[in-house]
Amino acid sequence: MCLAVPGRVISIEGDDPLTRQGRVDFGGVVKSVNLAYVPEVQTDDYVLVHVGFAITVVDPREAERVFEYLEMLEQ
Repeated sequence: MCLAVPGRVISIEGDDPLTRQGRVDFGGVVKSVNLAYVPEVQTDDYVLVHVGFAITVVDPREAERVFEYLEMLEQ
């Protein structure tokens, strides 16, 4: 089973599309993520991340719904 998690891009570094990195906030946990698959992404966009790669840009409302579901699972 594969799991992809949404996060908000808080900064972007690099100009090379293949090695461009973003710092992504996953509800307080910030990780460096490869942005090669989402060249259109901008700061404050939400992305779906799988094994260190942002694989798609997601709607902010959809990301918030996922965060709500994850919070419910914690309870």
